[in-house]
Amino acid sequence: MNVASLRSPLSQPTPAEHRTGPESGAVNALGTVVSALPGGLYSVESDGRVLHCQRAASCLLRPEIGDLVLVSGPDSSRLYLTAVAEQADARTSRLDVSGDMTLASERGAVSIESATQLSLRGREGVRMDAPQLEIDANTADCRVGRLAYSGEEAEVRVLGIRVIGRVYEAIVERLVHLSKTAFRMTEGIDQVRASHIDYQATEMARLHGKNTVVTAQDLIKADASQIHMG
Repeated sequence: MNVASLRSPLSQPTPAEHRTGPESGAVNALGTVVSALPGGLYSVESDGRVLHCQRAASCLLRPEIGDLVLVSGPDSSRLYLTAVAEQADARTSRLDVSGDMTLASERGAVSIESATQLSLRGREGVRMDAPQLEIDANTADCRVGRLAYSGEEAEVRVLGIRVIGRVYEAIVERLVHLSKTAFRMTEGIDQVRASHIDYQATEMARLHGKNTVVTAQDLIKADASQIHMG
């Protein structure tokens, strides 16, 4: 007896289970992008027909004109561009999403590498938040319209530093300056206001001017082994 003849009529495949390909209306085609339409729609030419499809959310690589793409869908009215199989110009690629995107790793590190140049651009701003920041570069060029820095401590170690500006202001509780040689030249007025002024030289102290005035409210004292006047 044939075993197949013992199957119940309820176990026989239904006509829907026999439908495949064109009978079910399912589309799974490979085609070339010919145009990009408004609203995220694309026109794809495949086997002499033009398919209008929407890019699938999983297709992060933005299709370009001439790219070879895969189009899938349950029928011709619901088609999705699921993947870019081959780029017409592989020199330029763009990952594109319509909303916010987060690139995250739950346990490992995230690295972004570029063989030539790496650019970060934000139309509204760029923010970095980390317990530690390290920057290593041979040359740095920073152009900032306005800079505000707030921190507990700053330490700078350089061989040479140069500051060029119109106005320089420093407000501190304590200022310590240590150097082997110091030179300062002022074209205009140089003024010092303090409760006590103490100048000491191990070799020689010189004060010279076309007109020199030394005044005191209570006392002027000159003490030396020799005093020459005139």
